[in-house]
Amino acid sequence: MNKQEQVMTEFRELFNKMAWLNKYKMERSLQGYKPSEVHCIDYIGKHTETNVTRLAESLYMTRGAISKITKKLLDRQLIQSYQKQDNKKEIYFKLTEQGESVFAIHDQLHREFQQRDQLVFEQITDEQFDSMLNFIQKYSQHLDQEIQEQGITIN
Repeated sequence: MNKQEQVMTEFRELFNKMAWLNKYKMERSLQGYKPSEVHCIDYIGKHTETNVTRLAESLYMTRGAISKITKKLLDRQLIQSYQKQDNKKEIYFKLTEQGESVFAIHDQLHREFQQRDQLVFEQITDEQFDSMLNFIQKYSQHLDQEIQEQGITIN
């Protein structure tokens, strides 16, 4: 296995381990909510003027899938929709009190996971962080370019 394959394999294994380790506590604490619903709630909680298009782009999902999720969240009174005075065409979302509660639980879980893993990050130098971030940014830019060249859009 060459270094490129090794890096990609290690990234996948790292991500899968994190997901597996976090899954039980997430599912127990957020019982009754699908991961895609929680991710939508998280995005809405962190961003203003969130609409279907922005959710779709940020979560790499279709607008149709996001529309179904937001309809469920509206029906469950986790989010509410609103329009701006100057733009009656666009529909935006914000969290309800119940949605804020789910958002807070999710945020707290992420802080717990971050604290659990802090020991590893304390051992990383600024130069190592900079090197890792540089690689991630370059790879992300490459993938963005590939997406654009292939004409892949969120529908």
